[in-house]
Amino acid sequence: MTRSIISAVNRSSGPLAVPAVSRVRPTRWRHVARVLAVLAVVALLTQVVPAASARPAREDNVVIQWNNAALQGVRDSNLGPPAVSRAVAIVHTCMYDAWAAYDRRAVGTRLGGGLRRPLSERTLANKNEAISYAAHRAAVDLFPGDAAMFDRLLVSLGYRLARTNSTNTATPSGIGNVACRAVLEYRHHDGSNQLGDLAPGPYSDYTGYRPVNSPMVLPGFDPRTVHDPNRWQPLTYTDASGKVVTPNFLQPHWNRVTPFALTSGAQYRSPTGPAQFGSYEYVGQARRLLDISANLTDERKVIAEYWRNGPNAETASAHWDLFAQFVSRRDGHGLNETGVDADVKMFFALNNALFDAGIVAWDNKRAYDSVRPITAVRYLFRGQEVRAWGGPGRGTRLIRGETWLPYYPSTLPIPPFSEYSSGHSNFGAAAAEILKLATGSDAFGASVTIPAGSSTIEPGITPARPVTLSWTRFSDAADENGISRLYGGVHFRQGNVDALSTGRQVGRQAWAKALTYFEGSARR
Repeated sequence: MTRSIISAVNRSSGPLAVPAVSRVRPTRWRHVARVLAVLAVVALLTQVVPAASARPAREDNVVIQWNNAALQGVRDSNLGPPAVSRAVAIVHTCMYDAWAAYDRRAVGTRLGGGLRRPLSERTLANKNEAISYAAHRAAVDLFPGDAAMFDRLLVSLGYRLARTNSTNTATPSGIGNVACRAVLEYRHHDGSNQLGDLAPGPYSDYTGYRPVNSPMVLPGFDPRTVHDPNRWQPLTYTDASGKVVTPNFLQPHWNRVTPFALTSGAQYRSPTGPAQFGSYEYVGQARRLLDISANLTDERKVIAEYWRNGPNAETASAHWDLFAQFVSRRDGHGLNETGVDADVKMFFALNNALFDAGIVAWDNKRAYDSVRPITAVRYLFRGQEVRAWGGPGRGTRLIRGETWLPYYPSTLPIPPFSEYSSGHSNFGAAAAEILKLATGSDAFGASVTIPAGSSTIEPGITPARPVTLSWTRFSDAADENGISRLYGGVHFRQGNVDALSTGRQVGRQAWAKALTYFEGSARR
């Protein structure tokens, strides 16, 4: 039987009174500046994030405040989707492990029940303090460029920077520091190469990956650069700064990272992989994508852009943290102890599922090194006229096959890694599964309204009128997130469908693993 966080909290921390979930009317949040004072970071969401109520953000508990701070660290960094999912998972694992010391049953992921404090110390104030010191230590380690912001948040919560190095486990600050230190020591050697000790540069590849195909120099196309039409091809293009760049495959070593709940990075590797050149399926998937391109509506364009990188550059994985914040507010978790307990667990399970989903996606990406649509379509239909989106502001028209472009910014034509399987779909399906299991229901009830003319690809043109996206269920949001990659022209259908399946499996497996920590039965 599915067990929600609500019931888990009831077992471990006493009665939980949570208001019934009502239908939520989404409100619009203001745009915020990219670099924010920390109080603004924890107070606001962007206008394209669903809002649960008009309740002021001062009622957000420390879990959400530190989650928001971590998301700002994501926005200010350049880690890439898999490293982002790991980083936010570590922040919330440190928070969870510190919190567990003040629960009667839960155990930490590294030190088990070794930090357990007596009943008299299991107070909301001590939990908040331990969580905050753990979060601060993790965030500074993972997002060092934003250390000053994390310092300000810690101080604003009433805590002292002088205690960030305390190891006195008779105090909440010491509990937070010691719990997080154990997590960081473990994760510094998990195969991610965070420290740059396996190859020069943090998170750099140490496996010796080299692309089979030569770079496609945009806007042109030379078929002689495609040595194997099944394989990924780098692109050379002009980025947003005006610099000509040829990005390498992003973190091709990620299948070697130690997961949270998976038995191995290859646990959900496809036995067949994507369609192969010369097959009916290979041509068919390209034709279907051309048909989608030719039939892009304003709504489909909005969907492609909304899901591409999160509302405010949180990336595909951390976007789901904003939805978890919505759930916390929707369900009235607030500042009370049961709300903090529920949020610690929900964000811990969510972000570790996202972390494992990234490993699964990158294992398939590395195993099959599969071609992106921009190469496949141009290679197959070169010298032919095709009907498709003609570029920003040009609508649908007949174009030369070798000039086809995805509905994506010209300064980042496609993500710099292989197609199969979709990272977005793995992330979204895993996250939706966790939120469903954590709340005991698939009910979501969120929506967002995208203003007219707000497109970054067709600014001032798309959408012609405001477009509202709404999701009755978490699974609806996951499905739309997946299909958005076809609308954007960066994935084929199989890459989406297969990833939705593996993502759901990852979510269920991560939830089962998280429950063993919540219930104190985990084996170290």
